[in-house]
Amino acid sequence: MSQPETYNQIHIPGSIQPHGVLLALSESLVILQVSDNVEHFLGKKPQVILNQHLDILFDAEQITAIPEIATTPNISTSLKLKLTQLTAESPVEYFDTIIHRSGTSIILELEPIHSNQEMSFLSFHSLVNDVIVQIQQTADIATFFDLVVKQVKKITSFDRVMVYKFDLDGSGSVIGEAKDDNLSPYLGLHYPATDIPETSKNLYTSCLLRFIPNFKVEFSHLIPSENPQTHQPLNLSNSILRSFDSCCLEFHENMGVASLLVISLIHEQKLWGLISCHNRTPTHLPYELRTACKFLGEIVSLELGNKLAQAELGYKNKLKSLQSQFIASISNSDNFMDALIHPAPRLLDVVSASGCAVCLGDDITLVGNTPTVPEIHKLIEWAGTHIGEDLWATNSLPKLFPDYAAQKDTASGLLLLPISRVLRYYILWFRPEVLQTVNWAGNPGDSIQRRDDGSLTLSPRHSFELWQEIVRLTAIPWQQCELDSASDLRNAIVGIVIHKADELAKINLELERSNHELDSFAYAASHDLKEPLRGIHNYSTILIEDYAHLLDAEGVGCLNTLVSLTQRMDALIDVLLRLSQLGQAELRSQPTDLNIVVDAVCEMFRASRKLESFDILIPRSLPTILCDTVLINEVFSNLIGNALKYNDHTKKWVEVGFFASPEEIPENLHNSPNHRQYGKFPVFYIRDNGIGIKSRHQEIIFRLFKRLHSQEKYGGGTGAGLAIAKKIIERHGGTIWVDSTDGKGSTFLFTLKY
Repeated sequence: MSQPETYNQIHIPGSIQPHGVLLALSESLVILQVSDNVEHFLGKKPQVILNQHLDILFDAEQITAIPEIATTPNISTSLKLKLTQLTAESPVEYFDTIIHRSGTSIILELEPIHSNQEMSFLSFHSLVNDVIVQIQQTADIATFFDLVVKQVKKITSFDRVMVYKFDLDGSGSVIGEAKDDNLSPYLGLHYPATDIPETSKNLYTSCLLRFIPNFKVEFSHLIPSENPQTHQPLNLSNSILRSFDSCCLEFHENMGVASLLVISLIHEQKLWGLISCHNRTPTHLPYELRTACKFLGEIVSLELGNKLAQAELGYKNKLKSLQSQFIASISNSDNFMDALIHPAPRLLDVVSASGCAVCLGDDITLVGNTPTVPEIHKLIEWAGTHIGEDLWATNSLPKLFPDYAAQKDTASGLLLLPISRVLRYYILWFRPEVLQTVNWAGNPGDSIQRRDDGSLTLSPRHSFELWQEIVRLTAIPWQQCELDSASDLRNAIVGIVIHKADELAKINLELERSNHELDSFAYAASHDLKEPLRGIHNYSTILIEDYAHLLDAEGVGCLNTLVSLTQRMDALIDVLLRLSQLGQAELRSQPTDLNIVVDAVCEMFRASRKLESFDILIPRSLPTILCDTVLINEVFSNLIGNALKYNDHTKKWVEVGFFASPEEIPENLHNSPNHRQYGKFPVFYIRDNGIGIKSRHQEIIFRLFKRLHSQEKYGGGTGAGLAIAKKIIERHGGTIWVDSTDGKGSTFLFTLKY
């Protein structure tokens, strides 16, 4: 889409507004160019003063300071000049003269001073000082701008004064307004970016005040049209008298505006907004009055910066406080994930989000209002190909990722924080769609017109009546301080993780050493206990066989009990030896077909339990994995054996199977604290219809020698089978847990990482 050519040349129009006169001078104050209305104001024809020294018009003493004043580019300074020779053709004696530099030329803009226009310093101070005091005492932004527009209207007496704020996309809205009662309100209306093109914004940034006393005038052109030194049109970017573009004229005529005063508001060296003053009739404001308005605009810009900074600082401090508490809780917690999500609001509050997803590999934890886990996976995959390595945010995700339009109620806004792309660790914050009714001053599309050749161009709109648009698929934008808070959180998390990893490495090293020593001690102690225990058993047996006739029935009973106890003690020592061997021996990992392993275990039980009625079911073929075949055989033997042992049904059954992916795992098993272990490895299970396990016992059954029943019930035993199975599974990098209902059976589940 193209702009009218004049939009791109508004800084070199070659003409000025006729309420003043312009002179372009060389460094030596030789007059190079003049506006063609010079005779009207100064009483001399252009040809008479061109290429003459400035002292042809003004006393040498008056103009001595001009070269020094004009040394700084883009800075305008003013002084009062008096004509040397007053003629009938030049009835004005004094001029307000604005001096600035344009390239190699010194620009003088002269506006006549009439006696009734002069303003003393005291009146200027009185005019501005009260306003400054009031705006400095106002804390609320809305009240602040309401005061500003009322005071500017009071100073200028214009029909309407507005504060216009630019948005990030270049469009803008009226956030403050003071007007005559008979005018339609513009407060709250939005204006498209095309209403104030980029070239105009650049001029408002360099020249902080724009004054057009009368839109219906004939311009005064520069003579000659090109600067003799540069052979180019004179750059009038900083000129107060600069003429205006025809589009500007038509635009304001369509609004019913006959005269205009615009004061720029600058924040952080950028154009933040405008104080725009409209009048329905031509109005000339004296230079001093405009100077007061410009000065007030500079004060407003400073106060605006202070008030925005205070508001932002307050919010930043709130985020910092929340962040500090949050980081402290993570640092002091033993469980990183639990610290992240509990209490849940803190994770949301650090960036003012409504929902969050913490992704640690394939494990995703949701907090607040979020899309589902499968939708989060889809989003992360999309982000991996469309987003870089750093923090990324948008307030209109469905517009960038159309597949997410259905998630607009929870995820129109996204703040994605990569913690580790290698490990696929992310935190994703979400904001919902916020339907916005944007009140435009007329249809913004009317400013775009199609030419006969099909190309698009900009033209002034004719209607400024209220025109409403519903903005969809957008959330409240993320503020910079919220993005900074997320970045700080990532740095803190990385630091905490590294610190905890160091601590964990030290603990693991010490634990490994302690376990090795404990296994060595257990092996040695168990081995050494065997010999005296064997002696006690043997002597007790001899006493029963050879001396029973010398003892009464009670004595024989005691000896029989002693023999039973030595047998049980021997079995317990064997368990200790087995556990110590498991801790010390290297795994002999090899590809193992679990179907062969389980078939062998099943055959063993069918041979040893011929009198029992039971079924061992295998719904589908088991996978081949890398493991220690002998040890995994022992795991299946223990678990299947327990399933048959602790079962009081006449028809017993045991099911041996696996879940290949997290999606296959039944919902009730997802509640297990071990669900984070799933990863890419299958989850094996042994399910039965046995007696089940009470919930309060489900954590303790894996402890060594822990039995839930007396020795007389369910065939006795040492209570070590599950402890041994747990030890073997952990040696394979896996974990084991149980899901059980008392009286209805149990499901033992375990993973093996290979």
